[in-house]
Amino acid sequence: MKKAKLFGFSTVALASVLLLGACGGNGGGTDSTGSSATDDGAATGSVEKTAALITDTGGIDDRSFNQSAWEGLQAWGEENNVEKGSDGFNYFQSSNESDYIPNIDQALNAGFGTIFGIGYKLQPAIAQQAASNPDTNFVIIDDAADGDNIVSATFKDHEAAYLAGIAASYSTETNKVGFIGGVEGEVIGRFEAGFLAGVEAGAKELDKEVEVLNQYAGDFSAPDKGRSIAQGMYSQGADIIYHASGGTGNGVFQEAKARNESGDEKVWVIGVDRDQADEGKYNKDGQEENFTLTSTLKGVGTVVQDLAQKSADGEFPGGDHVDYGLKEGSVDLTDGQLSEDAKEAVKQVKQDIIDGKIDVPEKP
Repeated sequence: MKKAKLFGFSTVALASVLLLGACGGNGGGTDSTGSSATDDGAATGSVEKTAALITDTGGIDDRSFNQSAWEGLQAWGEENNVEKGSDGFNYFQSSNESDYIPNIDQALNAGFGTIFGIGYKLQPAIAQQAASNPDTNFVIIDDAADGDNIVSATFKDHEAAYLAGIAASYSTETNKVGFIGGVEGEVIGRFEAGFLAGVEAGAKELDKEVEVLNQYAGDFSAPDKGRSIAQGMYSQGADIIYHASGGTGNGVFQEAKARNESGDEKVWVIGVDRDQADEGKYNKDGQEENFTLTSTLKGVGTVVQDLAQKSADGEFPGGDHVDYGLKEGSVDLTDGQLSEDAKEAVKQVKQDIIDGKIDVPEKP
């Protein structure tokens, strides 16, 4: 499989800005099925002007990963003047893992030419269906799969999470923070590893000790579990919680809102995948305030929009593995409610990661 670098958040899906060249991999990719080649041998891909998302269990309203993907596909539809439906774009929502294959089948039967699997859990289903349907373009987000008609897109989540750890260590007043993960595995492990390393590095710089409370919910779509875990962490003295748990994180925001509206001490949440500042709004004594400290950003919607456009333009880069992080401008951290000292520390660390001075761990 070929590996290539993508673009940053500021890039709208323009075919001219995505350079997908081979730079090593597992066995090497080839042109996508039905593609032709230009004079320099680059694949032009099959032309597919319809696209569908197969969501993970969080759904398109999870205010996080799946929602970002859906917003990207909607932006592609608007840009190309196509509407929601089988002649344009749509989504198929998965309530549980047993829905993945049936949802892909529905998308195939509806005639969608490009199908996106949103989340690493869909990898086996995407790989299986891509092998059986070589004339359809497939994308797997957050994992990799071999196939001439598959594009694999992964993110260096640990780099953005490291920045969140720095921000947390500079912002905590109790010197106790929390991390809530969705389901244990390689992907969320990157968030955990980066955050823990960032907290440690920030605390060392500030010459203090910061404790991290760490727990997984075992689910990406269980707000009740997220709220229960957050309640426990805040009760133990944590004043900041970073969640990487999809829809489960909605419960973290619910608990933080309840505490901030009724209590005297401020607690914070660090959002994930998209700017979750809107989730942190609340009213206190007639004043509008916000408890979203910052959010780690992940260009899921951007990659969906770009690859849908590439497919529509006949330039779908089947067989490629795109992997991107801070250097590519495709993961990041918002300024949010950070102090000037915290923002300056994050800025310096971000540059150090880009320059290769800091090697962020990917495993806890």
